[in-house]
Amino acid sequence: MQSIRNIAIIAHVDHGKTTLVDKIIDQAKILDDRKERTDLLLDNNDLERERGITILSKNVSVNYKDVKINVIDTPGHADFGGEVERVLKMADGVLLLVDAFEGPMPQTRFVLGKAIELGLTPIVVVNKVDKENCTPDLVHEKVFDLMFALEATEEQLDFTTIYGSAKNGWMSTDWQEPTTDIIPLLDAVIESIPEAPYREGSPQMQITSLDFSSFTGRIAIGRVYRGDLEENKDYMLCKRDGSTKKVRIKELHVFEGMGKAKVSKVRSGDICAITGIEGFEIGDTIADMEHPEALPRIEVDQPTMSMLFTINNSPFFGKEGKFVTSRHLRDRLFKEMEKNLALRVDETDTEDKFNVFGRGVLHLSVLIETMRREGYELQVGRPQVIIKDIDGVKSEPYETLSIDVPEDVASKAINLVSLRKGDLLVMEPKGDLQHLEFTIPSRGLIGLRNKILTATAGTAIINHRFSEYGPFKGEFTEDIKGAIVSSAAGKATAYAIDRLQDRGRFFIDPNQDIYIGQVVGENSKDTDLGVNLIKGKKLTNVRSSGTDDSVKIAPKIDFSLEECMEYIKVDEYLEVTPESLRMRKISFRP
Repeated sequence: MQSIRNIAIIAHVDHGKTTLVDKIIDQAKILDDRKERTDLLLDNNDLERERGITILSKNVSVNYKDVKINVIDTPGHADFGGEVERVLKMADGVLLLVDAFEGPMPQTRFVLGKAIELGLTPIVVVNKVDKENCTPDLVHEKVFDLMFALEATEEQLDFTTIYGSAKNGWMSTDWQEPTTDIIPLLDAVIESIPEAPYREGSPQMQITSLDFSSFTGRIAIGRVYRGDLEENKDYMLCKRDGSTKKVRIKELHVFEGMGKAKVSKVRSGDICAITGIEGFEIGDTIADMEHPEALPRIEVDQPTMSMLFTINNSPFFGKEGKFVTSRHLRDRLFKEMEKNLALRVDETDTEDKFNVFGRGVLHLSVLIETMRREGYELQVGRPQVIIKDIDGVKSEPYETLSIDVPEDVASKAINLVSLRKGDLLVMEPKGDLQHLEFTIPSRGLIGLRNKILTATAGTAIINHRFSEYGPFKGEFTEDIKGAIVSSAAGKATAYAIDRLQDRGRFFIDPNQDIYIGQVVGENSKDTDLGVNLIKGKKLTNVRSSGTDDSVKIAPKIDFSLEECMEYIKVDEYLEVTPESLRMRKISFRP
């Protein structure tokens, strides 16, 4: 029987997880040399490639020295924590990847805490040791301190450390002695990570992940916990409410290289994909027909933020998208819930509005961006945090926020966070930067990133993760700018925009189509201002001297999807179509 190691790779955003998996794939010679090779093989979703982040966890399997190593790439962003928790259930050990300059970051702490709770064996990989000013030895100490703070056991604290540069394709046990390949890392995996145990007995497998194929339907992915699973055999599916249902496995696949291989039997300890089962949920157990025993269910962190999704009813509806009706929107949201665990959708009293609950602005924006690329048109309201009543106390979610900024602008960042009821916990130098840590209500983060980046001229590095629910801190006292709203429909003229430039900043270009109620700019005062932007210059046949100065228009402000979501106010909707993002007042009368 072949020996198996199951490892999950965990790291903060942009510390090099997916690049390292690429190198493992190269080392094991999985890919056909004759085929064209791309970088970041596992980030196969367009959004992942553009943003440079991993959103969906993926499995790869490599064979090294006759040992099968199942590698699971996990998301690094706290908003996708729902993905990480399930994935760790499939692993026996973790590769903790840390940047040799930045050290352990807040989200590393979040995922590492989950791994240590589950009793997984860690291997620490200090990556990017070729960076200038990096301190690999200091980072190693910081990781030890972090594990100690997370109450790791003696065995977990006695971890193996490997140094290297995934980008340059080498790993070594000493960072001052570069090697030519990543063999030391694979050796460490085989030596340090415990072998996946073969448990005798009746079969048990928990479904921890989902895939979908238009040919075979929903595919259940998980690790066989005990016994063996065989194809074309009947099993019991143990569901959330305690009920059981008879199911038959049509096909079994194990992971091999970048793809899957069809097999007739899977042993316990291996990760497999099953087709042919209907009506399952994440956390259900596939168990023996005669004596079904369910495994403890996976608890997924609850959402902390909600947004209203509704159909697009603006004057421009249906011009750019294919799917515009409430039926389309409803079907798409409920389909997303099947595979996106941390998401929840509640119906409201009207058929065209849905409350969608997620882990944060990024989590929700990835869903909206995916939908607009698929051809959907919709409108969304401002993100709201979920307020709970805990033991009679009105409570709201709090986050741990860390900011790294140059010393001369640190006071500006502290001031902005303090305005949002944030409390400073840590302030220490880190290289030539100042490292600040705060605890802040989650609603204080909405729109904060842009303000901090503007105040620090784009030099701040900002990260946050959910910590806990705490007492409600009261309302913020902030100066909020009003909106410039179009009071006429048509094409905006350069003449009109030029005349109104002293009133505020604009979000549109000349000649752009606008409609009544569209937010076209930001007023420099705190009130909303209705303007007519389609008015042209009155022309006469008398030529006067000195009045024909050329129009000088400041460039429009371009917002990304997340910036729009954070910018809109309570009385506004964000209209999202495949080609445009427009903000509009919900009820505007010119």
